[in-house]
Amino acid sequence: MLRFWVGSYISGKMGTRFPYGTFLINCTASFLIGLIITLLAEKAHWNPNLRYLIPIGFIGGYSTFSTFEYETFRVVQDGELWMAFLNVVLSVVVGFFAVWLGAIVGRLSA
Repeated sequence: MLRFWVGSYISGKMGTRFPYGTFLINCTASFLIGLIITLLAEKAHWNPNLRYLIPIGFIGGYSTFSTFEYETFRVVQDGELWMAFLNVVLSVVVGFFAVWLGAIVGRLSA
C-alpha cells in the first residue's frame, strides 16, 4: 500500500516521463535495507530471524524491482532509449550509494 501511495504521489507531482516514483521508492528502500541490516547486525540480542523478516519481508515488499523493469521496458517501447539508460544507471548507482549511506548511519546509530 505504501509503495503504491508513494509512487502515485510522486508521479502526480513530477510527471511520468521518468519513473520518479519507482526511483525514489527503490532508493529509500536501499537506504533502509543498509540501515536496518547494519543495526540488526550490531545488536547481538536481536532475534536472527528479524534479519530476514524486516529487510527482505517488509522492505523488500516496499521495493519495486519488477516495476522498475517494466517501466524501463515501457520507456524503451516509447523510443526513449536515453531515458531508459538513465533510469537503469541512476537506479543502480544511487541505490548502491543509498545502501552504503544506510550502513554508515546504522553504524553511527548502533
